[in-house]
Amino acid sequence: MGTFTNGPVTIAYDDHRPDGTGPPLVLVHGHPFDRSMWAPQVEHVGRTGRRVIASDLRGYGRSTVVPGRTPLQVFAQDIADLLDRLGVDEIVLGGLSMGGQIVMEFHRLFPDRLRGLVLADTTPQAETEESRRAREAMADRLLREGMDGYAKEVLPKMVAPANLRRYPAVAEHVLGMMRGTPPDGAAAAQLGRAERPDYVASLARVRVPALIVVGDEDEFTPIADARLMHELIPGSTLVVVEGAAHMPNLERPAVFNEALSTFLDAIPGER
Repeated sequence: MGTFTNGPVTIAYDDHRPDGTGPPLVLVHGHPFDRSMWAPQVEHVGRTGRRVIASDLRGYGRSTVVPGRTPLQVFAQDIADLLDRLGVDEIVLGGLSMGGQIVMEFHRLFPDRLRGLVLADTTPQAETEESRRAREAMADRLLREGMDGYAKEVLPKMVAPANLRRYPAVAEHVLGMMRGTPPDGAAAAQLGRAERPDYVASLARVRVPALIVVGDEDEFTPIADARLMHELIPGSTLVVVEGAAHMPNLERPAVFNEALSTFLDAIPGER
């Protein structure tokens, strides 16, 4: 594990195969998780010789907790600053759920640094007034009650109920990440997401290869959201993972990894 200190914030990250070939793959975790959610992908892609970078977002994992409100722009800037510190220019950037929205924000801010996009179980639309109020209420709840009740409540939506029974280690991992997330960090991210912009217009301007993945049982970001992104991004690839909910990378890692490898193999090493 490495750390990168930027002002008052220290970001924890893993940099696998820094001498790897091709544009590095940078993976952004979702809420309320940490970089360990990408373990199957880090191992799989690393075996191909490609560099893989995964960090804990501020407020999550082993990175600094910053109370208040953390907009997606701040998360995206943290990634850019980490890449600058590591001397990395162009990347393939992938994220799941909130991580996917951070990927979209990174594209809005730094399109010239991208060689490819991976958008998993995420949505490009701005919050509605109703969903904005719901996020604000959830932030209040997390600060008041902590993470335990929320984690138990959403676990059957994060991981399909059949997979909770079939893969207890996955269920334990997901529950542990959620319980271990600092409430201040999770609440700050929820408040920041409540103000996120609409990415529909910017996705239509994507000019790099894009892979869109979604679990067919995802209730948070259903297949319709994935299809919308597929229609918006010219030449994008859509993969629907059967028998998975919101975390197909952990529920069906072999299927997710195959789609990811096929996508990465098609991206030229030099430009």
